[in-house]
Amino acid sequence: MRARITAVAAHLPARTVTSAEVEARVAAESGGYRPRPTIVERMTGIRARHVMADGEQASDLAVAAARRALAERGTRPEGLDLIVFASASQDLIEPATAHIVAAKLGASCPVFDVKNACNSFLNGLQVADALIRTGQHERVLVCTGESPSRAVRWKVRDRAQFADAFAGYTLSDAGAAMLVEASPDGGIFYRDFAAVSTAWPVGTLPAGGSMRPRDPDAGYFSGDGRRLRDVFVAAGPEIFTTALHKTGLAWDDFAVVAVHQVTVPYLEVLRTVLGVPADRLVVTLPEHGNTASASLPLQLATARAAGRCGPGDRVALIGLAGGVSLGVVFAEL
Repeated sequence: MRARITAVAAHLPARTVTSAEVEARVAAESGGYRPRPTIVERMTGIRARHVMADGEQASDLAVAAARRALAERGTRPEGLDLIVFASASQDLIEPATAHIVAAKLGASCPVFDVKNACNSFLNGLQVADALIRTGQHERVLVCTGESPSRAVRWKVRDRAQFADAFAGYTLSDAGAAMLVEASPDGGIFYRDFAAVSTAWPVGTLPAGGSMRPRDPDAGYFSGDGRRLRDVFVAAGPEIFTTALHKTGLAWDDFAVVAVHQVTVPYLEVLRTVLGVPADRLVVTLPEHGNTASASLPLQLATARAAGRCGPGDRVALIGLAGGVSLGVVFAEL
């Protein structure tokens, strides 16, 4: 028995904030420091990102996407065997946000959370695949709700602190969901994951853990984008090229190659290194920003809505995340 992706949906908050508005807010709240005009868009290629309403939570974004995915499949919440909330964000430290998602959906199945930065959703899909293939569940909802807008540092002292907080200015709130079901054919047919865990300090959001439990200054994204990129480059493309070698496939054999998108320049570097044809990508960054773990399902949902892939087509999901983590999943829809 294989695990097949039978529905996928994304939810993007209606409110958008442009990169120019980001720079203006930093300047207004920083009491003297002013970013160079257009620096955010020039460095990242991101024109806008989505911001959820003040009363919304990460679970609300996941639930909105989950309802769309269930409706697409014609499945009701009580028909789910398991809900996996797979996100870098969460409503609370405890309990698992999956409980809040299930309560809002009206589901009564078992639930748990999976967290691994921007690879959270891909790892959630990995778990669903394993549980279905081993016969433990038949219908799993994997969902995410990313709320990074709550952890952006707007008041900065100087250029150095602006640079340290820069990753936060690229991020976007978003929700996504996939329904994964047991199937005698098709489905996920290859998966592989790797990590360079010695690089974990390169990008962090420290607040709430045992290191920095109640430090208000630790509640913001902190990182070095260049160092993070260098770690990915140093890790090399082997995990992805090996996937092609082991399956006997080329990128042209996939209708869509979804790649986690951080910035447009880095996406182009990665595309070139891996040799992915530009027409296989679904570039969501310019208008939607870096949607963290929702990036891959957002791309797949966008491609399906545009008629670029459908039942019987192969899709590739390529994950990159802080920590540092890499992952690849090949599936037949």
